[in-house]
Amino acid sequence: MKPNDLPLLCLPMELSDEAAAKLIEFLHEITEALECHYAGQLLRYDRNRKPSSSPPPHDARDTNDTDPPF
Repeated sequence: MKPNDLPLLCLPMELSDEAAAKLIEFLHEITEALECHYAGQLLRYDRNRKPSSSPPPHDARDTNDTDPPF
């Protein structure tokens, strides 16, 4: 096994319900902090990935279809 083959993160096999909930809450808080910190870069990345001349969103009211939507 090479060093790069090792997992980046080792999670405990068993956690109590409370510990699992606290771990998930902590990870959500980290994710929120990262999204806030890198918000400008994330928006720029998302904007650059989208095609520049995308068609306008489809509006169901524009069709003459008499069938109900569901």
